[in-house]
Amino acid sequence: MPALKYLAYRTAFEVLWASRLPRLIRRLSKCRGVIFTLHRVLPDDPADFSPNAILQVKPAFLEYAIIRLRELGLDIVDLGEALRRLESPVPTKPFAVFTFDDAYRDNLKFALPVLRRQQCPFTLYVPTALVDGVGEVWWQALEDIVAAQSAVAVTYLGETDYLPTATLAEKQHAYDSIYWRMRAMPEPDRVRLIREFAGQYGFDLEAHCRELIMDWSELRTFAGNQLCTLGAHTVHHYELAKLGAAEARNEIEQSLRVMKAQFGAAPIHLSYPVGGPASAGPREFEIARDLGLRSAVTTRPGGLYHHHRQAPHALPRISLNGLFQERRFVEVLATGALFSILPASAG
Repeated sequence: MPALKYLAYRTAFEVLWASRLPRLIRRLSKCRGVIFTLHRVLPDDPADFSPNAILQVKPAFLEYAIIRLRELGLDIVDLGEALRRLESPVPTKPFAVFTFDDAYRDNLKFALPVLRRQQCPFTLYVPTALVDGVGEVWWQALEDIVAAQSAVAVTYLGETDYLPTATLAEKQHAYDSIYWRMRAMPEPDRVRLIREFAGQYGFDLEAHCRELIMDWSELRTFAGNQLCTLGAHTVHHYELAKLGAAEARNEIEQSLRVMKAQFGAAPIHLSYPVGGPASAGPREFEIARDLGLRSAVTTRPGGLYHHHRQAPHALPRISLNGLFQERRFVEVLATGALFSILPASAG
């Protein structure tokens, strides 16, 4: 099903680009700007089996996107300036904001040189347990385990499923089956299952996390750049809507305390982990507001309008998706109004 969905989006992107409709829509729309979601930046092509390739773009594509957006007449600004432009009673020059989730180490190695070269402001959202090296980058761990096996067994509620993973199609089926089962679980059950599953195959989740995610020293180097704004991404990267209210609040509040202890100031911007409707909703938006955060972003697709000044804790974003790294698509991605009519994404 995800493959069919992405094929449909790609077809729509091709049609829109060929029609030159995005240019007309940007000219007529009241959309004031867009916030882009990124995760990983890597120079190599993904492996044939890479269900998380949607989360990675190449440095060259990132750089082209920055250059092309400016050619299209968009200012690239930080979140503070974006909020000021949303609050302005009169329309302002259209803008784009670049945001990165999860603090992947490759952001330091491959994204930061591009961002510096292009003088592109950006926000990095930090999950503090992952930077401590004690969390689980479970979606990537699941991919890596399945990739290395010719068959896997997963046990939940006393029942064991045996899934062949010898072929590319079998690996994809197994990954989708386990991933969506985990996404449907309460977070404590999901954590328990990935730890048991990793243990079966001798996969060290903490070492994997330390390999993928910046440590505090690296993060200080990253954050020391004047282009960087640090934001919160909770402690454990749990889907907040699947937690009790007190625990969800603590995930945000504790991450703010940790960041303040590390950097001397607490973030004023938040990204909800996963960020779709099943992961963050009105309760989470209210928590972010109560904690005094200036903004919070989702992964629900859409452009930014003047009315978003009244809902700064539920801001939409547009994914710079690894499956859509065609230069011609940047003009489509820059047209926030197009994404405002899409159904809400699960993130």
